Amino acid sequence: MIEIKNIEKHFGDVHILKDMTYKFEQGKTNLIIGESGSGKTTLLKILVGLYKNDNGSVLFDGIDVNKMKRKERKALRQEIGMLFQGGALYDYMNVEENIMFPLTMFTEKTEEEKLERVNFCLNRVNLDGKNHLMPSELSGGMMKRVSIARAIVMEPKYLLCDEPNSGLDPKTSILIDNLIQEITKEYNITTIVNTHDMNSVMEIGEHIAYINKGEIWWTGSKEDLIKSENKELNDFVFASELFKRIKNV
Repeated sequence: MIEIKNIEKHFGDVHILKDMTYKFEQGKTNLIIGESGSGKTTLLKILVGLYKNDNGSVLFDGIDVNKMKRKERKALRQEIGMLFQGGALYDYMNVEENIMFPLTMFTEKTEEEKLERVNFCLNRVNLDGKNHLMPSELSGGMMKRVSIARAIVMEPKYLLCDEPNSGLDPKTSILIDNLIQEITKEYNITTIVNTHDMNSVMEIGEHIAYINKGEIWWTGSKEDLIKSENKELNDFVFASELFKRIKNV
């Protein structure tokens, strides 16, 4: 479980995150939604350690990150899998090398052990035998699946996903959503997904936080979302005609 308590973040005079308190549940797909500029990406970067919060606490399984020693933070970082918006694959490495990279950086596994783990992860994302393809040879959906394989190669306890469906067609987006949810359940991971995709929300939204102007404005499940009377949330979610029809069914 990941918990934030009274998180604050400023960039100069701009107050980005305001007194945020929330729990991201283990074994569930926790979705963060909100308009561009609401603070979603800033929060995700604080959780992954790219930014430091100005006030408040970030706790991983009850341990405050800001009170950890450097060695403890390094160990924690190895337990976090990160799926970046654009995939962030190294274009000069093939699929196998991209997935193996964290194992080479952070473990003392033998080449045989690393390859075994890489092949296991490729199998898990339905990309058996694609080891030697280069990123330029991959479709958008394949690239995201390779990125997921790399994110889980270290057997993480936490999986953070930034707009995993960005640039994908609706059918491929559903495949990626389902894969993220399956992995979350299978390995009992604390998964956090930052998304604008309302189809993803309705597909895998078990635990949703809506952020508005740097504050957590509403929380609930996808079922709760449909019935919500929160004006700001409804204005955001039901902006399209499709979701207006869903609301009125």
